[in-house]
Amino acid sequence: MFLTNRDVIELQAFRHELHRHPEVSGEEQETARRVVEALQRLAPSRIVTDLGGHGVAAVFDSGLTGPTLLIRAELDALPIEEKSAADHRSTIPGKGHLCGHDGHSTILLALARGLSRQPIGKGRVVLLWQPAEEDGSGAAAVLADPRFEEIRPDFAYSLHNMPGLAFGTVALKSGPVNCASRGMKIRLSGKTAHASQPETGISPMAAMSRLMPELTALSHGAPPSTDFTLATVTHATLGEQAFGIAPGDAEIWVTLRTLVDDRMADLCERAQTLVTEACQAAGLQHDISYHDIFFHCENAPEAVDHLEAALQSEGIRFDEGNLPMRASEDFGRLRTVCPSAMFFLGAGENHSALHNPDYDYPDDLTAIGARIFMAVIRKALG
Repeated sequence: MFLTNRDVIELQAFRHELHRHPEVSGEEQETARRVVEALQRLAPSRIVTDLGGHGVAAVFDSGLTGPTLLIRAELDALPIEEKSAADHRSTIPGKGHLCGHDGHSTILLALARGLSRQPIGKGRVVLLWQPAEEDGSGAAAVLADPRFEEIRPDFAYSLHNMPGLAFGTVALKSGPVNCASRGMKIRLSGKTAHASQPETGISPMAAMSRLMPELTALSHGAPPSTDFTLATVTHATLGEQAFGIAPGDAEIWVTLRTLVDDRMADLCERAQTLVTEACQAAGLQHDISYHDIFFHCENAPEAVDHLEAALQSEGIRFDEGNLPMRASEDFGRLRTVCPSAMFFLGAGENHSALHNPDYDYPDDLTAIGARIFMAVIRKALG
């Protein structure tokens, strides 16, 4: 194993420091600074900062011809209040590392320590700390950054810790592993009125009441069916917070999901038709916008082969688990650049779920995740 006992202690302290100071998508400046500060002591060939926002890339270049492997982690936390008694709990009200991105970032720092001590024999390794994964904007921004071409990989890999999966085991398969999704924001516009004379206004109440069940009824099937669709109403508001005003405006937020990207356009069209019909019936105007757009995540067979070989060499048990899963992952955009694969590392069958207010990344996963990635690197680059 390339990590010493001192490494394990220091890496845990680093993870806890990130955990105490969570920053949400687009605000990861201090998190990135902490990563860069830790990397500078390890003397990679190059450190790229402010990549696609606050992204950081550490390049370990052998100077010899060979493939470029990219390993990705995430910088951002969630806008959720943490409920924990841990000494390292969040110090920022309303924000918390409740998805484990602090742990994923620490796994990459563990790799950086190993690569600094035992240089690769050929090619390059790029360790990417990506910003803004949670809102789906980070990967697109990184790929759009002109400097990305300088570190463009031949293969890309990532992981996500997975509560509900036996600790230290892995779920991995070829093909789709995470769904495409996007947030649909629907604005309904009518006319307010005095609450004593609601008939003089145009209320969106009836249309709103009609649309919420109609939209959720677009849900069909379950992965791995390619016909899978899911519409989830996540937020709704109606009118003003006042007893004297009959409402004239409303908003509905809906998350739309499909197993693969090419099914999303059809789902959006069907949802938009429902909105149009409801608004026409109620005499309302409407506006629709889309947010948090995630491509589906698809594992390339050749990249999966590399991960399977690494898992076998490390004696780590793996199978297809419950893949593909309904959740989305911003890593899906990397497949537009090169063959890519993500695996899911068990955090424990009874571990608190991701995005729960009492979730905390298990520190013992760091060494396991780092071992797997390092095995991939050594097999490919020596």
